[in-house]
Amino acid sequence: MRVEQMVATWLSVGALIALSHAPAAAQDPDQRKPPSIRVTGEATVSAQPDQAKIELGVVTQADKSETAASRNAQRLEKVMAELRKVVGSGGSIQTIGYSLTPDYRHTAGSEPTIVGYTASNVVRVTLNDLTNVGRLIDVASAAGANRVQALHFTLRDEQAVRAQALREAATKAKAKADALASALGLQVVRVLEVSEAGGPVGPVRDVMFARAEAAATPIEPGTVEIRATVDLTVEVRGSARE
Repeated sequence: MRVEQMVATWLSVGALIALSHAPAAAQDPDQRKPPSIRVTGEATVSAQPDQAKIELGVVTQADKSETAASRNAQRLEKVMAELRKVVGSGGSIQTIGYSLTPDYRHTAGSEPTIVGYTASNVVRVTLNDLTNVGRLIDVASAAGANRVQALHFTLRDEQAVRAQALREAATKAKAKADALASALGLQVVRVLEVSEAGGPVGPVRDVMFARAEAAATPIEPGTVEIRATVDLTVEVRGSARE
């Protein structure tokens, strides 16, 4: 091969190598990301609750820790026996908390001294028959329960109601996007991104135990609300009439 041909070949190869390692031209960010509008739609759907969760228990105090624990266990067993009669096969009972703690007396200028112990045992009762909620609280009270920690009304299956809330939230978000685009002389081309959030919010009652003698505890379940939020991002372009 002649020298002139060899030099030409080397120059061609070098040019190809240089081109292959050359940085790509910076792309305009406006060309990478299409024009878009982001909106949020919210919806709330109410439904009648069909399940109750009652947290109740026994609190016992005594001079000695073992005495407090023993008395608490005996009282709780009586409460549990009566609860099972009301709940039957239409619910469940679950222990959710137990504590045994010292009680202190604080005197100015001296170290706190232990004057006794408090044992506490809390159970959660899931009840599917809401007409028995008041009766269950009364029965527990008569058997020795002295604390109602919380009462929640919920749905056994909230998926259908949640799906309805999501549909309504998405419809509202789409309507907002269309309205904004129209007001700006634009058209919605397609959905770029969608995300959802939300959850059930129901009536919650936190109650310290108080029961009038010979009077049934009145309970009103009310309604459970399922809330949904949909964030929607849509691509837009100029109106076809322009």
